[in-house]
Amino acid sequence: MDPLSDVLSLLKPRSYISAGLNAGGDWSLVFPAHEGIKFNAVMRGACWVSVEGVPEAQRLEEGDCFLLTRGRPFILTTDLTLEPVDSHRIYDAAQDGVATCNDGGDFFLVGGRFAFAGDHVDMLFGALPPIVHVRESSSHASVLRWSLNEFASELGKGELGGVLIVEHLAHIMLVQALRLYLTSSADGGVGWFFALSDHQIGDAVRAMHADPAHRWTLEELGRLAGMSRTTFAQKFKQRVGTTAMDYLTRWRMLIAGDRLRNSRENVASIAFSLGYESESAFSMAFKRTMACSPRQYQRQHAI
Repeated sequence: MDPLSDVLSLLKPRSYISAGLNAGGDWSLVFPAHEGIKFNAVMRGACWVSVEGVPEAQRLEEGDCFLLTRGRPFILTTDLTLEPVDSHRIYDAAQDGVATCNDGGDFFLVGGRFAFAGDHVDMLFGALPPIVHVRESSSHASVLRWSLNEFASELGKGELGGVLIVEHLAHIMLVQALRLYLTSSADGGVGWFFALSDHQIGDAVRAMHADPAHRWTLEELGRLAGMSRTTFAQKFKQRVGTTAMDYLTRWRMLIAGDRLRNSRENVASIAFSLGYESESAFSMAFKRTMACSPRQYQRQHAI
């Protein structure tokens, strides 16, 4: 798999569908803090979104979507001067998967929330801003628009298999929104996520993900990236925010943590499969990265 698919597989995202919002006239709703990542898309009309801690509100037009990555409270409104109403007053009365405000008709929004079972969600979302705004005008947005239309069509139908279809569409929308944001913000961020857009550094990251057990050296990774050892080491840290060897160790430990939780493999078997010559060397690396021993981790996450 590619690095983004690798990480999402470990995090095991599960979507929880929110009610759609059908609003009319002028309105303002405040939404409470939430767990996980929220995804919303404007299917009709326009509004403003204001996220706690973000200095400026952003204008959402028809076809735009946005991810809320930090779980902060936020406001959706047609007029930033209006006093917002608690969203529960509208959403608690939702019917057939749709909440109605002011009799609806002018504005329609669909969305949901992603919860993650895996650890270290910050590996993917830590470098992202509190709100990721993907505009309808973005290039290569056709897959996202198709997904949104299908998502809106399925919402509230109640047909056989509809829940599964909507969940898969939600995953498609999450990945596509991340892709589009990465394309539009490739030069502006530091972190693993942004490094994937750098052809040279991205090649090295993909190689480590493809074969994490290999005893990678800076020389090897530098050759893959078309750089000298020293230049590669400097650029990797600038783009990713950590050294290449630290990144490799962390990725190995995330794989190990997933296998400790979800398989019957013993610690020694996992250690050797990830390139460690001894269980003790692996256990030391695991404890440095995960703040506990492999066996403690396994006990903590026992089902």
